[in-house]
Amino acid sequence: MIHIDDFGAYCFDLDGTIYVGKQLLPGVQETIHLLRKTHKKILFITNAPTHTRADCQRLLSSLGVAAELDEIITASSLSAVYFQENYPDASVFIIGEQAITDEFSRYPLKVTGDPLHATHVLVGLDRAFTYDKLNQAMTAIRNGAKLVVTNPDPVCPVPGGYIADTLAIAKAIEVAAGQPIDQIIGKPSAYYINKVQERLSFPKNRCLIVGDRLETDILMGKEHGLPTCLVLTGASHPNDIKRTGIQPDYVINNLTELFAKEK
Repeated sequence: MIHIDDFGAYCFDLDGTIYVGKQLLPGVQETIHLLRKTHKKILFITNAPTHTRADCQRLLSSLGVAAELDEIITASSLSAVYFQENYPDASVFIIGEQAITDEFSRYPLKVTGDPLHATHVLVGLDRAFTYDKLNQAMTAIRNGAKLVVTNPDPVCPVPGGYIADTLAIAKAIEVAAGQPIDQIIGKPSAYYINKVQERLSFPKNRCLIVGDRLETDILMGKEHGLPTCLVLTGASHPNDIKRTGIQPDYVINNLTELFAKEK
């Protein structure tokens, strides 16, 4: 399969790869321990917009996986960075949960609750999404605001199945507003992978993307020249490879198999 020294950096998705809900998946602790012992660079890269980086760090710690804050990238944190870098004077109407607002508070960014004063609508997973929120987002966009989406995931794996994710909400707003999505922050966007590369000091062919979703984790690697490994503990399954035409470099059942010969 993979020899640990084939790569200098390993980038792991979280939901469906490291854990599902609050349940650690097989082989995770052993894999991360081995990478730490051999001094490999590790990043945890998630599209989940309902967690801050600190939330992810606490969850990983509770599951016995230690991670530095700088080793974690989330769609919510990158959304704040995106606006700080590109639209620092924006007035952002947020459809999403507390994590997005918390990450925005780390920067001098303006968040508005008035759709008529918004320059942008930022949409993330909102498990309290309502018809009223749909109408407010639609109103903002029909009055000139741009539609920005934290991540393009239609569903998210949870114990026992899936829940609707950000794209399901964003598409409803897009249809109501009659305007297309202007920007997607999360995987597989070029913006996301560029931020990943900024954290790593290795050439692309020495950085392995490990994730459970073909259309985000694996596609991001394929489109930007990074090797990829699909782990079958989350969203995508072997028959999805043929359906999507997205071919990972490696396919494993769970992280126990990533370095089978070294363990």
